[in-house]
Amino acid sequence: MSMSSAQPVTVQVNESCTVSGLFDLPANARACFVFAHGAGAGMNHASMASVADDLSRQGVATLRYQFPYMERRSRRPDPPALCHATVRAAVAEATRLAPGLRLVAGGRSFGGRMTSQAQALAPLPNVAGLAFLAFPLHPAGRPSQERAEHLSNVDIPMLFLTGTRDDLATLELLQPVVQRLGSRATLKLLQDADHSFHVRASSGRRDPDVRQEFVSTLVDWISGLTWPTPRN
Repeated sequence: MSMSSAQPVTVQVNESCTVSGLFDLPANARACFVFAHGAGAGMNHASMASVADDLSRQGVATLRYQFPYMERRSRRPDPPALCHATVRAAVAEATRLAPGLRLVAGGRSFGGRMTSQAQALAPLPNVAGLAFLAFPLHPAGRPSQERAEHLSNVDIPMLFLTGTRDDLATLELLQPVVQRLGSRATLKLLQDADHSFHVRASSGRRDPDVRQEFVSTLVDWISGLTWPTPRN
C-alpha cells in the first residue's frame, strides 16, 4: 500500500473544534496505531508518512491527525487539556472507522507525551498500549525527569523507541525512568540516532535503516500485547 492510499477524515474534538486526519487501512490490518505528530511538524511530514506507509505494509493501520494549533498553522502548541481532548477524539474516531481493529496510541515526541498524559488522567477506551517515537523527557540542555512523573499512572504497556544521541532524552535519565515502570515499559535503543532518528554517516547506517528497525520493533511489540475487551 502506498502513502497516497490514506483517506482524509475529520476528527470532532468538541462542539467548536474539528481537526484533519489521515486513515490508512491495509487489507490485512490486525491493529491500528493512533499516531500523533511532534510539536513542530504535522501529520503530513515525510517522516510521519513514511512510518505510516511502513506500518501499513506490515498489517498495521494508522490514524494520523492534527492538533488544533497545527491545523491553524500556529507554532504555539495548544494547552494540554485541548491536546488531551484531541487524543481522545482521535481514539474514538479510530474505533468508529475500524471497530474490529485493536488500538495502540502514541506518536512522535510531543504527540506521544500528550497521549501518555491523556491516558494517565483517564484510560483511553480500547487502547492496549502506548508507543513513543522519541519520548521528549526534557528540553534540550535542561536534563530533568519531571515530564515522566505522570507515567506512573499509566497502567498499560509502554514502548519507548529512543535514539542513543537524543538530546531530549539523555539515557542517564531515561533508563531509570523505564526501570521504575517495571514490566509495563520496554525500551528499544536505536544506536547513533538523534531525536529525529537521524544517524551520522560515520555510523555506517542510513535513516531508512533506523526506521526499518524501529518499525519492526513496534510491529512485534504490538503483536505481543494482550488486548482489552472492546468498549463502545
